[in-house]
Amino acid sequence: MKALYFDGKKLETREMEKPAPGPGEVLIRVTLAGVCRTDVEIVKGYMGFTGIPGHEFVGLVRESEDKSWIGKRVVGEINLPCTECSFCGGGLSRHCPNRQTLGIYKKDGAFAEYVTLPLSNLHEVPDDLSDEAAVFVEPAAACFEILEQTSVRDKRVLVLGDGKLGILVARVLKGQGVKRLVLAGKHPDKMALLEKDKIETAPVGDVVKTIAPDPFARFDMVVEATGRPDGFETAMSLVRPRGEILQKTTAADRVPADLSRLVVDEISVIGSRCGPFPPALSALASGEIKTGDLIGGAFPLEDGAEAVKEASRPGALKILIRVGEE
Repeated sequence: MKALYFDGKKLETREMEKPAPGPGEVLIRVTLAGVCRTDVEIVKGYMGFTGIPGHEFVGLVRESEDKSWIGKRVVGEINLPCTECSFCGGGLSRHCPNRQTLGIYKKDGAFAEYVTLPLSNLHEVPDDLSDEAAVFVEPAAACFEILEQTSVRDKRVLVLGDGKLGILVARVLKGQGVKRLVLAGKHPDKMALLEKDKIETAPVGDVVKTIAPDPFARFDMVVEATGRPDGFETAMSLVRPRGEILQKTTAADRVPADLSRLVVDEISVIGSRCGPFPPALSALASGEIKTGDLIGGAFPLEDGAEAVKEASRPGALKILIRVGEE
């Protein structure tokens, strides 16, 4: 099969052996994959990963012990827990210390013609949901995770970052009883995408200038989705005392942060990663969450390295990798 392989230094399309599903696993023919900011960071050295990246995908089940799944169009949760430890038994399988993570840690991912996953990780895609929309299920689920972790009702919420994730976060939080919702970014053309959603936007520089000096004007919650390692410092300057920072950015680079601000202002920091697929699938299928305007282009698998390069460009929208069918 063809696959996009990262050897720790170079990303290139190679001919590789098709994976064989293990017990309880299925073989999936990938049709479409999305390039995530995490994929860009992996190429910079994040997690020390080598292998096939990619964790946002849509595909068709080709082999399964449960024959009723063969031919179904699916998306898949990215964490592969051991299912035997106390974390798994306590409902924290996404945090299983022995887990593999698709295309991120110890598990080849979806930038390939074929990928394997446990059957328990799969979710069937509704017939009326296009591949181009379904490929957003995993990042949309990460946005819904915020609602699993805390309440946004009656809070003033700032989404920091106008990338794909930031825009998705804003669209998911709208209508959840938020008192005020603002997205702060650097790209007017991207912030303009939220005009039809009637979501308030503002240049991040203006927000920092006017809000940071005034403790009374700071937000109850800041969702940090800049994709930049220095985004956390900005978030700390914009959240009120005893407010919350929801940290979404994962980055290879490290930037020192003045943590005394967290102590003095008693700020709560909540790391926020993967989330529930069912509400994401439902919101995308119903049209409640729209994603068509977030797609910036598509590349064939043969040009996968170029796709990741394009996705790393500042201001880039979602880049897709078209894999196709047999």
